[in-house]
Amino acid sequence: MNSQTRAAALLAAVAEAPRESCGLVVVVGGKERYWPCRNINPVQTDFSIDPANYLAAARTGTIVAVIHSHPDGFPHPSDADRAGCEKWGIPWHIVSPHLGDGQGQWFSFEPSGWKPPLIGRQWSWGVHDCWALVRDWYTEQNLHLPDFERPADPEEFLRQPLFESLYAKAGFFAVPREQIRAGDAVLQSRFVPGLNHVGVILPDGRLLHHVEGRLSSSDIYGDGHQRSTGRVLRPLAWKDKSPWT
Repeated sequence: MNSQTRAAALLAAVAEAPRESCGLVVVVGGKERYWPCRNINPVQTDFSIDPANYLAAARTGTIVAVIHSHPDGFPHPSDADRAGCEKWGIPWHIVSPHLGDGQGQWFSFEPSGWKPPLIGRQWSWGVHDCWALVRDWYTEQNLHLPDFERPADPEEFLRQPLFESLYAKAGFFAVPREQIRAGDAVLQSRFVPGLNHVGVILPDGRLLHHVEGRLSSSDIYGDGHQRSTGRVLRPLAWKDKSPWT
């Protein structure tokens, strides 16, 4: 990243504070430039690049890195930042504009094969949320599930959850609640009516799930969780036999 790119990204970070700024490093005609992007994430301390900005950058040149800011903290990557870097497959740069005597304080990192822990990961909509956790657990069991597009706003998802309409496409079928067993996914109601939360029953009978504003956890699947469960889903791959039976 050259000095002009760094300076442009720093100016954008200062202008956007206290929201996170975001942009791309793009090589156009053999020259590097900073491509500012609109942050469409409704959460002030997170970012999501406007797809229209991304497409415009990709059509103009070659995207070689992502830059975003941490306006109120150090430029240390969060779990969501590390996951994003792995997903994009290119270097990421973070700047804290209020540090570094006007030059900003920077941190750069590249894809390294990093994986988040299943328990204790930080919540981030569309990156580390309940569906991401369930997908990651099934991946460890050699079952690979699709990563469906989320609405930009998690509140919109709470109003119109997608699990009921998508679980068959993800390779699940519904089973009676009394037949629940290890490896089944459960759809639950959280905060508002509707099946807007998903978790998975572990071999020890506990529920692995991730609730907004909390770390992912393995909890006892007790009365409260059972009452909030509206549907039990089983992977088609385990229709006849579970790996634990």
